[in-house]
Amino acid sequence: MTVFGYGSPDHLGDRDAILRLAEQADRDGLDHVSLSDHPYVADLLDGYAGIAFLLGRTERLSAFVNVTNLPLRPAPMLARTASTLSVLSGGRFILGLGAGGAMDRITTMGVPEQRPRDAVEAFEEAMQLVHAMSDGGHPAPTKHYPIGQLRAAAVPAPLVWTGSNGPKSLAATGRQADGWIPGRAADWLSERYRDGRRIIDAAALEAGRKPSDIATVYNFPGAITRTDVRRTRDEDNRWLGGSPAQWIEELTDAVLNHQAAGFTLFPLGGEDPYETQVARWAQEIVPAVRSAVS
Repeated sequence: MTVFGYGSPDHLGDRDAILRLAEQADRDGLDHVSLSDHPYVADLLDGYAGIAFLLGRTERLSAFVNVTNLPLRPAPMLARTASTLSVLSGGRFILGLGAGGAMDRITTMGVPEQRPRDAVEAFEEAMQLVHAMSDGGHPAPTKHYPIGQLRAAAVPAPLVWTGSNGPKSLAATGRQADGWIPGRAADWLSERYRDGRRIIDAAALEAGRKPSDIATVYNFPGAITRTDVRRTRDEDNRWLGGSPAQWIEELTDAVLNHQAAGFTLFPLGGEDPYETQVARWAQEIVPAVRSAVS
């Protein structure tokens, strides 16, 4: 099943728009909403407080942090947060997870600096620990999380989608995760996607998994315009956007011919405001793509 969502505005001053968008997306049948996780920026929402609030205001919409800043949210507490959000939302929480890519900003929050190698090790251990602290798991100490005696919560583990970039974190995704969000908004026509996917698939096979166990869910920015545009991609082959018909053609091809499993829209530019573009996405583009690929 292909999933469709949107990236929410995340400034403290966007409160009314954030709530309107989530409630409208819920009514329109979108699958998920995401918020960023940059707590070192004063005027941005806290990602986890934000998605908890949005889950409470909606009935069908799933939510995730795109992606969790792991050094600031240690895995044992993150596992308990995941259990709580999963229970209270009726299973609508997704764990978006990253190793932490802005260490110079992260350390301003009083967290010790991690070497890249340690950050990737902690990233993989975090995925293992979230599963171990979920229904049927057996939590045990790890190198980076020397936990004591803890019991698993009687709650299924959430889906884990990672924002992996480097070879080692990509391999960890192949061994542990349910989905991959390619970095820097790379899409299925990019070298970044192809190189990353090869590493994920090889690691999955080596771990006894099928590459298809790890879905690719794209952060997909672009403008939804009222009429066709002459060029939907730039000179570097990055998607710029276009009319609903052009979006429908592009995404249908991505699903049918490039195994795309989902998209998170980030409206950029265009003649219409953010909310109008998200409504057009939910009401025109997504139903047509679902119908074409069903």
